[in-house]
Amino acid sequence: MSNVNQPIAVSILGKEYRIACDPGAEDELVSAARFLDARMREVRGSGKVIGTDRIAVMVALNLAHELIREKSDQDSAASSANKRIRSLRERIEIALNDSTQLEL
Repeated sequence: MSNVNQPIAVSILGKEYRIACDPGAEDELVSAARFLDARMREVRGSGKVIGTDRIAVMVALNLAHELIREKSDQDSAASSANKRIRSLRERIEIALNDSTQLEL
């Protein structure tokens, strides 16, 4: 297997693009292109945005917004989990201390 990036042909809104791709990542690139194509077709189909450049910018903004929202949700979930872990640690320490005092 070669370590050289090979161009992969993908189609977005009916236009073919050749994209350099790391070996082994071809399926991911094709999947991403299909996802992008579907999102751009969705925006174009709404009829509210005209022009490939504007459609691409709208999709990029929507994806960026979704990514930021998802990261925020993950950060919030991690913070909540950390609080719960701290609470459980405190309860375990209290239980262990109570157990130690009972043994004395």
